[in-house]
Amino acid sequence: MAAAVFFGCTGIAFGPAIALVLLTVAKEPLRVIVLVAGAFFWLVSLLLASLVWFVSVRLSDRGDAALQRGLLGFGAAVSVLLQELFRFAYFKLLKKADEGLATISEDGRSPISLRQMAYVSGLSFGIISGVFSVINILADSIGPGTVGIHGDSPYYFITSAFLTMALVLLHTFWGVIFFDACEKRRYGRLGLVVASHLLTSGLTFLNPRYAASLGPIFIITLCTGLWAFVTAGGVLPQPPQVPLLQAGGRQQSDDVLGAAGALRGLSGRQTQVPR
Repeated sequence: MAAAVFFGCTGIAFGPAIALVLLTVAKEPLRVIVLVAGAFFWLVSLLLASLVWFVSVRLSDRGDAALQRGLLGFGAAVSVLLQELFRFAYFKLLKKADEGLATISEDGRSPISLRQMAYVSGLSFGIISGVFSVINILADSIGPGTVGIHGDSPYYFITSAFLTMALVLLHTFWGVIFFDACEKRRYGRLGLVVASHLLTSGLTFLNPRYAASLGPIFIITLCTGLWAFVTAGGVLPQPPQVPLLQAGGRQQSDDVLGAAGALRGLSGRQTQVPR
């Protein structure tokens, strides 16, 4: 049972990410480099956020539970802001790299577009953040022990897996939107990305009330995915339109129906037997 929970939760958490890597990244060496470098940038942001939280806890009163919980929220907010700051730094680095690749190429164009780099960098941020958020939970799922035996929720592992999957997808979508906003200097969109990231992190503090956190997070994921799809140049399908009959067409059809009715009346009179 423990092995089934471990592999099932791992598949839920990282199945979409692994599929995206194998189908869209693994065959292109430049995309692999962007993926690995993006994970490094996220790790540096995590290191700085950990240092800030560690120092703040050391300088505070450890006996004050409310203060410690507030510091936990403070650390989460600092972590989000540092992640977005390093995402911006990674954008600037990739922008310079894109210009350099275009300079040395034969046709004057970079072999990888900025949108592709935005997608791969977002995916790298999502994968590495998902690994660090759920790796200890997956390790505990192997056992020994039974979740919920003392009255806690038995859905802890599977809920954590779905939250990790949503986080991976959100980082991918945020990367696409963030890079496009930086390229076009649309600061309002940058603010929305940071705000949605802060909101998503804040919703996780509602656990173990999973219905209050998991539902809104997946709604945010769906909306952000549609936004990223449109930002990347996607077009939503339009409903089929039924052609309207023009006035001339209606007149012609009325004439045809009238002629058909006159012919039926004439044929009926011709077939009547005279008395």
